[in-house]
Amino acid sequence: MNSNWRDAAERVAATLRADAAQRERTAAEPRAEVALLRESGLLTLLVPTDRGGSGAGWLAANEAARIVAAADGSVGHLLGYHYLQLWRTELFDRPELVERLQRGTVSEAWFWAGVSNPLDADLKLSPVPGGYTVDGRKYFATGASVADRLVVSATRGDTGAKLTFVLDARAEGVSYLGNWDNLGQRLTASGGVEFTGTHVPEEDVLGGHEEPGALRGSLAAIGFQLMLTQVYLGIAEGALAEAAEYTRTRTRPWALSGVDSATADPYILAGYGELVARTRAAAALTDIAAAALGAAFEAGTDLTPEQRGEAAVAISSAKVVATRLVNDVTTTVFEFVGARATANSYGFDRFWRNARTLTLHDPVSYKAREVGAHFLTGDHPEPTGYS
Repeated sequence: MNSNWRDAAERVAATLRADAAQRERTAAEPRAEVALLRESGLLTLLVPTDRGGSGAGWLAANEAARIVAAADGSVGHLLGYHYLQLWRTELFDRPELVERLQRGTVSEAWFWAGVSNPLDADLKLSPVPGGYTVDGRKYFATGASVADRLVVSATRGDTGAKLTFVLDARAEGVSYLGNWDNLGQRLTASGGVEFTGTHVPEEDVLGGHEEPGALRGSLAAIGFQLMLTQVYLGIAEGALAEAAEYTRTRTRPWALSGVDSATADPYILAGYGELVARTRAAAALTDIAAAALGAAFEAGTDLTPEQRGEAAVAISSAKVVATRLVNDVTTTVFEFVGARATANSYGFDRFWRNARTLTLHDPVSYKAREVGAHFLTGDHPEPTGYS
């Protein structure tokens, strides 16, 4: 699998692409899609080979998520977040727990999701013998209802300390609200989760957010920003690929163009050329950002605030560019495919709806501000839940 992960990702993408528009209209919980990811072997890319995984690594996981997102933005989002949740368990000083989780991911084909929206701090932990109980509700939790294991953040009611822990997604007291009904990303199962006296064993607690090593733990926030950027790129690449195929095979040349095919129309050629060039540029910038975060992660306890800050700025730069790009691409391609392509059967609108929904995750203007502040003053973004 180490050398074949890209082929596996392409096979998954081809399967998803075949009926993407139909599945998106149905908007069912993505259980079949997660089963496809399990069968593909892609879930173990980040697990070392000596623990049974493919050992393909961080950059491979980023690329795999982008490939899948090009075929189905929702499933690429789910896969990217799976990688993020498994990856972030390594940001805490719990090597024995991490090994147990990685081996379980291989042996049981666990799919991971998270319950840790930074703006939603309603989960409370109460100490009990042998661990804690957790109560409360999170209003958005992408993939949680179809996951096997969760990474959850909650606040201790007695001390106010924030802890992160892992949890069986089917543990007693966990209920899923099934209330995701948004414009796009319809197959991400991003509804709410409620916890009622759910037991959290002490041995499943990863750690706190104010302990030694908190700088390394703060990489999780920019990891999320990077993976969202990868999904944006995948959506843009998918929209271009499907629009191009339609243009080659179905689009009629305009009556006044003087050419025999749409692929000979100079305006269509130039239009695609602009979008393709911008998409490739955004991809190159995002690859740089992924490498910077990977290097920051590999630095381990030697990670410095400067290295962390440079990675954050690189990711913010990529996200600014990719956000503008995907919203432009997913609207502009309609000008190249023509009026007949607006038929619901083609589903070209899903690319725009997915892009418009996902790029509102957090305001991109704040990312541009981070880049501008670094450029003018040398300041790095302050670590927060989003930076």
